[in-house]
Amino acid sequence: MSRKKKTESEETKEEVIEDIEESGVPEKIAKAEEKIDEEMEEEFEKKAEAESTTNESELEEKKKKLLEKVKKLKEKISEGEVSTEDLKEKVRVKKRTDMLIPLEDYVKSGIYLGTRVVTPTMKQFVYRRRADGLAIFNTDIIDEKLKEGVEYLSGFAPEDVILVCKRQAGWKAAKMFSYATGIKVFTKKYPAGILTNTKLPDFFESELTIVTDSWLDKNALNDTKNVKKKVLMICDTNNFSQGADKIIIGNNKSAKSLGVIFYLLARGYCKARGIEADIPDLEFWTIEEEEKERVVKKVLEQVSAEFGV
Repeated sequence: MSRKKKTESEETKEEVIEDIEESGVPEKIAKAEEKIDEEMEEEFEKKAEAESTTNESELEEKKKKLLEKVKKLKEKISEGEVSTEDLKEKVRVKKRTDMLIPLEDYVKSGIYLGTRVVTPTMKQFVYRRRADGLAIFNTDIIDEKLKEGVEYLSGFAPEDVILVCKRQAGWKAAKMFSYATGIKVFTKKYPAGILTNTKLPDFFESELTIVTDSWLDKNALNDTKNVKKKVLMICDTNNFSQGADKIIIGNNKSAKSLGVIFYLLARGYCKARGIEADIPDLEFWTIEEEEKERVVKKVLEQVSAEFGV
């Protein structure tokens, strides 16, 4: 009985479908859908065209303004108001005024003079080579690296820093640096194991080691890295900067050059840390020992002559 009803129901559905198809309703629906699609497509095309026109007009406006600026700049150059050389000179003057010390003082100290050997890590800082083969540092980069060195050093307390300088040319300036900042200094000889061997009576811990020359001060460098502490390294063209957390570039073999470096580090460090220190002028840091003795002797002779002593 139920099967018969189901058959009749199916026949009824088929008849309804046939009637709908004969009436043409599906065709009308399909045509309506096609028309809607066409209208939507036309609307999208119109919007896209309008946006494209707007973008083109905006680009044309920007192009017009840029051309006007170029025209004005050309007029200024032709009138002599601005020249390439003038612009270069302004940039040079700006850089010089921002330097830690005048460019002339850098030049007089010979801090820019490297060696005939240039390691791969230092090649990027070399400006050119002289006729005799000496590599020349870029003084602008020397100044930038010194600023970075001062900022980096200023993050450590005096008791957490040591300076190692085995090179005799830097002993005087290193001791003056220590006196001004309160930072412990090792000249002549660095006691091996002082940072690593806890059994040594003079063992102590530090957070930062300033290395003057990685070749001469290699024991201090190795000890510092073994205990995983920080390194601020002065690098010449023949030094490798591996193992350094921050570098200062420059001539680390000349007394005058090291005098400039330690003077700027001491001055910047004391200022940043608020340390009141009587720091001598740059000339006192860079003067050679023999020349210093002559100056002192001359001053004493003048005083004796004036007061009749």
